[in-house]
Amino acid sequence: MAGTAQHAHITRFIDPVPPTAGIEEEFFLVDPHTRRVAPDAAEVVRRAGTWSGGSISTEFTKYQVETRTDPFSDVDDLATEVARMRDIAATAATEAGLRVTATGTPVQGDIVPPPIADIPRYRETTAMFRTLQDGQSISACHVHVHMPDPELAVLVSNHLRPWLPVLLSMNGNSPYWAGRDTGYASWRTLSWSGWPVAGPPPYYESRDHFDELVGTLVAGGALMDRRSIFWDVRPSAHLPTIEVRVADVAATAFEGPLFAALVRALVTLAAQAVRHGDRGPRTAPELLRAASWRAARDGLEGKGIDTRTGKLRDAGQLVESLLAEVRPILTVWGEWDRVTGWWQRLRSIGSGAARQRAAYAERGHLDDVVDCLIEQNRPGSLHKGRTVVHSG
Repeated sequence: MAGTAQHAHITRFIDPVPPTAGIEEEFFLVDPHTRRVAPDAAEVVRRAGTWSGGSISTEFTKYQVETRTDPFSDVDDLATEVARMRDIAATAATEAGLRVTATGTPVQGDIVPPPIADIPRYRETTAMFRTLQDGQSISACHVHVHMPDPELAVLVSNHLRPWLPVLLSMNGNSPYWAGRDTGYASWRTLSWSGWPVAGPPPYYESRDHFDELVGTLVAGGALMDRRSIFWDVRPSAHLPTIEVRVADVAATAFEGPLFAALVRALVTLAAQAVRHGDRGPRTAPELLRAASWRAARDGLEGKGIDTRTGKLRDAGQLVESLLAEVRPILTVWGEWDRVTGWWQRLRSIGSGAARQRAAYAERGHLDDVVDCLIEQNRPGSLHKGRTVVHSG
């Protein structure tokens, strides 16, 4: 973590125009009558058609669709685009007789084994990782921040590592798994934990160290290729970006941009620290793993492990520490008020996991959880620039 005393010096070199950032979000499709996941992603994508900017596609299982925004510098523009993409996905799903739910895991349905999309790469993945695939009905939010320098990207990852549990605690939105309350805020995180290359990334000495490590993992059969690196932070294999993948898909449209704004600020602060000779703290992997587990279990409403001290603190206090870390960057960019407003809104309504459990607590029905998720992303008016391909 870049020290607070360094901020005044580092922020003098910050570009007043933020780097671009984009968001990928994955959603589950459900039948509005049974409230169970429905394997009709291809039909929803077909109906979505094309529009100005962004894209929508199928995902690993036939229950899921993924939206991807274009990259934006202005966080308000990014937030508008996230809402637009969600509206497109929800509208296309409704036209197909389905609904979109933004949750990290399916609340109800027969999901083991999941119906995997018939794509050659997915077939290869299944052959390689076998029954691990049974737990992959999961939906995440990925943030890409523009960073064309691969050496810088891997060293920035070192600085992001200690903050990953805090970011995870803010974004826990998968308490239910196929009809059962798991006891976790982010069961999606635990579903990933069995994979050979997942969770907090290692500490890198250099880009060469990263390349050597990944090459060893590929040669040893733990990775198919660089695209199958599932660490919580990774240099993108096909874009000039650094990608942060630690979050569940957010329950509502403002939470993804909040996550993206914090990630982009952390990335920028870290990049400046690297340029000034700081390769990042050597936080012990055992501590990071424990802190990530605790964040996945407790979420925003519980306690988390402070990776600087190893002690438990209220998760909200850890978020406040993160905000204090990036405040100089957000102030330079004119985003401080927007981001803290989103944060206060999140604190007032509770995490996605807490909202799912509150919906269940009213009557003790999981159908109510699904209905709540549907309501949070109900389609609005059609957006200019969209072309829907209708059947018949």
